[in-house]
Amino acid sequence: MVSRPAGDRRTALLGAAAELFAERGYRSVLIDDIGRAVGTTGPALYRHFPGKQALLGAILVDVSERLAARGRDLVAGADGPGAALTALLRGHIEFALDEPALITVHDRELHHLTEEDRRRVRRLQRGYVEEWVGVLSQTRPDTPAPVLRAAVHAVFGLLNSTPHSRGELPRAHMADLLLGMGAAALAGPAADGS
Repeated sequence: MVSRPAGDRRTALLGAAAELFAERGYRSVLIDDIGRAVGTTGPALYRHFPGKQALLGAILVDVSERLAARGRDLVAGADGPGAALTALLRGHIEFALDEPALITVHDRELHHLTEEDRRRVRRLQRGYVEEWVGVLSQTRPDTPAPVLRAAVHAVFGLLNSTPHSRGELPRAHMADLLLGMGAAALAGPAADGS
């Protein structure tokens, strides 16, 4: 067996664990299952993580950090608030279509995190939401922030439905459908409370 660099092994463990946790549930997955999924032994996981709970924390903190950083980068690189909103939608749709296991793990297993990891994930998620709210407030300046925040959360619910909805349509068609629906939801009358 060819050995992988430590960073590659860690990334492989995160990916394999996310898939297994999504498929079978956190409690049903053994350390040996995760090791086997990346071509090693279960105890080899302890070179990278103190245990299964720490691995789950790393999965959910990592995805939250990536989404937050990507959101900031998309907004910074956009030419105006309309383009920024479209970029945020496209970026989140790409994540939702490419990494549905992470959505499932977050929805079902967040309560298994340590309190520290849960607070960190929530803080990162709040920052990501506020990135969207900041952009949306520029396109809808008369709409109160709590209404905009609720609209953003509702759109996340739509976009994060991909673990259940993505199978029947080709990826490009599903991406276009989600983009149109997400944009309409953020621009619609429900977004300003009228």
